[in-house]
Amino acid sequence: MGNNDIVLDFIVNTNWSQFPEAVQLQSKRCLLDTLGAQIAGHRTPVADLMAGFAAGQFPGTESTILVKGSKLSASGAALVNGFANNALDIDDGYRPTMGHPGACILPVALAAAEVSSGNARINGEEFLTALIIGYELGTRAGLIRHATYETYHSSGSWGAIGGAAVAGRLLGLDRDKLCNALGAAEYHAPIAPMMKCIEIPGMGKDSIGWGCMVAMMSAMMADRGFTGINPIFDDSPDIEWIDSLGKSYEIMNLYFKPYSACRWAQPGVDGALKIMAENSVDAADIKKIRVFTFKESAALSCEYPKNTEEAQYNIAFPIAAALLDKEVGPGQVLPPRLFDKDIRQMMDKVSIIAQDRFQDKFPKKAESEVEITTASGQVFSSGEMSARWDPHSKLPTDQELEEKFFWLASPVLGKTNATALRDLIMNFDLEENLDKLFYLCTHKCKKRWGGGF
Repeated sequence: MGNNDIVLDFIVNTNWSQFPEAVQLQSKRCLLDTLGAQIAGHRTPVADLMAGFAAGQFPGTESTILVKGSKLSASGAALVNGFANNALDIDDGYRPTMGHPGACILPVALAAAEVSSGNARINGEEFLTALIIGYELGTRAGLIRHATYETYHSSGSWGAIGGAAVAGRLLGLDRDKLCNALGAAEYHAPIAPMMKCIEIPGMGKDSIGWGCMVAMMSAMMADRGFTGINPIFDDSPDIEWIDSLGKSYEIMNLYFKPYSACRWAQPGVDGALKIMAENSVDAADIKKIRVFTFKESAALSCEYPKNTEEAQYNIAFPIAAALLDKEVGPGQVLPPRLFDKDIRQMMDKVSIIAQDRFQDKFPKKAESEVEITTASGQVFSSGEMSARWDPHSKLPTDQELEEKFFWLASPVLGKTNATALRDLIMNFDLEENLDKLFYLCTHKCKKRWGGGF
């Protein structure tokens, strides 16, 4: 049996009862975390821009834009929700591919589920099953993509393939159509050189929004008879990546993000906060901040950000914001705090030094060390810091993920709706349909941080 045959069997034949209990729970944790990122992301400039653009380019009534509650075609909704999902750069990630699987999968699943709702086939259990399938195939597609291309490509380049698997499953495509959907998604996926967006950040970011649109369109095109290339899974240089399907689960090897910033900057954020907490250092007393890290992290900007994307692909900004605000989230990377003079003055104190001791561990580990010198000449070091909420350090507890969800979702939906949504998700396998999920994600929305909706 070829690799693609194994993949197609996995998409078609896998059911909820086959998953270990830990994997079932992880799917709910991932849904909670990724949905929180998407809800908050709908308050960003890029989400507003794409919603307005898609209304003209992708009109329809098939699928919902979360928070706003308006309808578009399924491809349009996947596009807009996809851009929103990664807009704050606070969604889950997978270190071996240096990318974000959840944001590539959930927007497609939401759009496909609504398209399929006419036959009442999509319940909570089936939705979660499709998410797990998407994570397992998206991460493996990413491994193959990075093993067969020299350039570091963005998440959309492989996430589109995982998204197509999700859409195909939820739309009930047969094996031949599924195969064509996967091939079409691979062929049309955004092959985006990631380091160019780190050098000069733009709204395209990790090409996730475009990848979600490609995934949704590929499945729907295949359903109409569109033929695709032979999917990427037959190109795998490691048979274990495919043979392990249904035996080991990459969804268990994700990291989660406590801050709205590039993952490579986050060990520095935690290092700075650790020094402040352990040594009672006051932000006003800080004279100099040195960050020792790996070269990809050192490639992040230290310039004053002019927009949300530049704040996220920055290393000095999140460290400075954390030292002053004790958090890095929507309240920091969106106006007006984005342009605050106190954060900029703190940024001026930051210098970045790339060192081999951290480079040798990357990308398996993303580590840094922070050194803070005070006005009185005292020098404090964080020691070597791993990015928090990582599989090799310590993953977040259910309570920590819930607190993050409320931090992101409550200012948008209100605490009552956010609490109801949390409760719904943690028992989602018992839901008969997705009506309540969409209702809670599109009602009683509050104003965005620092401005009107």
